[in-house]
Amino acid sequence: MADGTLKVGTITTSSGSGTITLGQSGETISIPSGVSQSGLGITEADMWRLTADVTADTSPISSNWERVDESSFGKIGTGMSVSSGYWTFPSTGLYLVLGISQITAVSDSLNFKIMVTTNNSTYDEYAYVNTQISSGTIRCNNSTSAFVNVTDTSNVKVAFYITGNDGSSTLHGNSDKSETVVNFIRLGDSV
Repeated sequence: MADGTLKVGTITTSSGSGTITLGQSGETISIPSGVSQSGLGITEADMWRLTADVTADTSPISSNWERVDESSFGKIGTGMSVSSGYWTFPSTGLYLVLGISQITAVSDSLNFKIMVTTNNSTYDEYAYVNTQISSGTIRCNNSTSAFVNVTDTSNVKVAFYITGNDGSSTLHGNSDKSETVVNFIRLGDSV
C-alpha cells in the first residue's frame, strides 16, 4: 500500500457499530504536537481538600470538603460530587483514588481509610494508612490509594474515614492550603 494522507470527516464501521482498528501490532500511532483530540487520555481528574480539622473517630468525614480553588488548578471533566461524606463518580471507569492526610497523633494509633461500596450500602475497607505513636505527639503526612472499578455510578461510591484510639488526635484541614487532600483520576474504562 502506498504512503499518503487520508482525509475524511468521519470513520465508521461498515455495520455502523463495533470496533475500528487503527494500525497493527507493533505499530505506533502518533498525534502531532498542537493537535486537539477528544475522547483520548484522561477524561476525569478532580482534587478536593478538607477545610477544617477533624478529630478521630469520624466515619465518614461528612463535612468541610471543597474542590481545590487555586488559580493553577483545573479539573478535567465533570468532577466528583459528595453528599454527607459519600462520594459519587461522574462516569463509569477505572479510577485511581488517592488520599493524602496531614495528621497530629497524640499517644494514639490513627487510621486514614478509603472505604468503597459496590451496592450503595455496605462499605468495605479498601486501603488505609496507620500512624502510631506510643506516647507524646507527632505531626506527619501519610498517603494511601486504591483502584476503584466503577461499573455503576449509582452503586459504586467511596468514603473517607479517620479512626483512632484517642479522640484528641487530629486530621488537619485548611481552606487556604491543601493539608488533607483527595484525588480522583479516571484511568480508563471499567474492567
